Amino acid sequence: MQITPDTNVGEVVKTNFKAAEIFQANKIDYCCGGEQSISEACQKAGVETEQLISRLEEQLQESDPDADYINSMEMGTLADYIVNRHHSYVQKSIPVLKENLKKIADVHGESHPELAQVRDLFYKSAGELTKHMQKEELMLFPFVKKMERAHNEHKPLPKSPFGGVANPIVEMMEDHENEGERFEQISELTDNYQVPADGCATYQVTMKQLNEFEKDLHRHIHLENNILFQKAITMEKKF
Repeated sequence: MQITPDTNVGEVVKTNFKAAEIFQANKIDYCCGGEQSISEACQKAGVETEQLISRLEEQLQESDPDADYINSMEMGTLADYIVNRHHSYVQKSIPVLKENLKKIADVHGESHPELAQVRDLFYKSAGELTKHMQKEELMLFPFVKKMERAHNEHKPLPKSPFGGVANPIVEMMEDHENEGERFEQISELTDNYQVPADGCATYQVTMKQLNEFEKDLHRHIHLENNILFQKAITMEKKF
């Protein structure tokens, strides 16, 4: 998509919903003000038009990384990839989604009462995922790296505060299952993220964001449950 100062804000968001985060960060209304041009929106918000367009063009070129080499990664490298790609994505997405869900529940809640439940489910998920990722980053992943380093250097298995590595892994996998079930509920309540006829631009963007969040969560869980965790359990048995 070619973006010019005359391009409508709403049209950019329709082309790539990630652009909504840029507009939000610059205090530009892409919902009720979606028909205004980028130049008009920038003038109202006090933002330099060409800089915003440059940022939008950069964002529109962004795509999900395709990591065919994942299975050949060492555990420490994979753990870092998960943190940098998926944990970072979750942390950045949560504030935007919480704000948008509150907004559409407030505006459309009377006609679509399920939005309040969707909002509450996501808020719960956001809190649980945040705690979950902290446990991985502060405890499990550092131990996995120490274990791998000890194995490569032919040293004894490092001591851990949680016994065998399977103990925290079981807990993490239970967390994953809970979040998977929570998003199944969200998907069912939104009819697989469908936008009703009376849905505004923010409604449309939010459903797309939720859908992307769930897809990313699935890949995130796959990388941990089926690859990283299994490698860690197998390596521990080699000591």
